[in-house]
Amino acid sequence: MAEMNKPILIAIDHGYGNVKTPHFVFPTGITAYDEEPAVAAEKLCWVGRWYAIGDTHKEFIPDKTADEDYLKLTMVAIAKELNRRGLTEASVYLAVGLPLTWVGQQRNSFTRYLTQVRNLEFNYNGTDYSVEITGIEMNAQGFAAVIDRLKDFSGVNMLCDIGNGTMNIMYINNGVPVSSQCFTEKFGTNQCMIAAKEAVMRSLQLKVPEVTVESILRNGWSDEVDSSICEVIAQSAREYVDGIMRSLREHEYDPRVMRLWFMGGGACLVRNFGQMDSDRVRIIDDIQANAKGYQQFTAAMLKKRGIDFEE
Repeated sequence: MAEMNKPILIAIDHGYGNVKTPHFVFPTGITAYDEEPAVAAEKLCWVGRWYAIGDTHKEFIPDKTADEDYLKLTMVAIAKELNRRGLTEASVYLAVGLPLTWVGQQRNSFTRYLTQVRNLEFNYNGTDYSVEITGIEMNAQGFAAVIDRLKDFSGVNMLCDIGNGTMNIMYINNGVPVSSQCFTEKFGTNQCMIAAKEAVMRSLQLKVPEVTVESILRNGWSDEVDSSICEVIAQSAREYVDGIMRSLREHEYDPRVMRLWFMGGGACLVRNFGQMDSDRVRIIDDIQANAKGYQQFTAAMLKKRGIDFEE
């Protein structure tokens, strides 16, 4: 067991569609029950209530501290990382992040939110966990994801991080983020999901399960359903990607003078349904890149401060 006075560094990317750590990805869905759910694949019990994890996606809310869901999802993320290490009890130092445009406004509230209960006692998938939160490092979402490849960001670069709820845009010039040119918009992939489902209903009078739409968006096509459904969804996706590019141009994107980088869960939509110049556009496929960046950046900060920890 890790020494309780030597915290384990755990990085968590609290996305709207999925929560990511360096080693795990799971949906943000969380449903409360008074008694233990019989069929849930992943179950959390905290303060006498049960929660099924990952059965849906959480609705977009700009302020992640508005309810306790992300605190519960944090417990699940911690449990997964501790279980990987064979631990059920530990001190934990969290590495988390927010869009650069929100860090100034929400840093303190999100830190207070995640530390409102510093000693967490909970049960996850039948195992009891005892966790002490000893500290938190807040990182800049997006920039953290590319911290290990900044040498590739020479000249002017636009980084577009497309999540389920938001799209974050950042200029990185010669490896340095430009704080005055960072933007957050509610134009995440959930907008494409809604549009695609509505398009199928309007064109084919058919209600398509979200899991089917998600598969087509992620892979570009599906042999599991009729081709007419795929084409309607693909057309919605093409229109969504056109909207992304329109928004980027509004933020002065010009392929003649800069490189464009896509990352996040929505990057696959750009790859599958966009018309891009491969010489000027790069796609980062790793949806855990932010979490890995939080881990790397926070580890460097803790070492610089002389704080002893485990990874």
